[in-house]
Amino acid sequence: MAKKTVSAKKRNALRMLIVEARFYEAISDALLAGAVRVLDEAGATYDRIAVPGALEVPAAIAMAVDAAQKKRAPYDGVVALGCVIQGETYHFELVSNESARGLMDLSVSRQLAIGNGILTVDNEAQARARSTDDGRNKGASAARAALSMVALKRKLAGH
Repeated sequence: MAKKTVSAKKRNALRMLIVEARFYEAISDALLAGAVRVLDEAGATYDRIAVPGALEVPAAIAMAVDAAQKKRAPYDGVVALGCVIQGETYHFELVSNESARGLMDLSVSRQLAIGNGILTVDNEAQARARSTDDGRNKGASAARAALSMVALKRKLAGH
């Protein structure tokens, strides 16, 4: 039986995780498209997990990272995507602040390279403006940030 060889490019490909909150589906789709474009351009492979809302993103990342480590297939970095739009209640502040805090806590405590692409905006027009393909797509920006942090982590580790 012939042994299957893997090219050096494939061996060195980055393994990324995308976790996206689906509460605002059209916005999520646009953010995802931007992130996928950047990861594809970088030659990265990625898994995608969808969760109901922004508050569930940090927990899903923690679960997926732990599961990947147990399988000895760790992720190099994570892209968090979603949208929180200001409403009439304090709920906006709670969701915005706690999802960001959760991502920061994971990033620091576990030394994860996370790009935060969770929009926190006043209205849907602002969300659409930040999820278009005219260079302002925050999904793409989050993917670039995650890749940059992966590169920094590798550099500091001497890779």
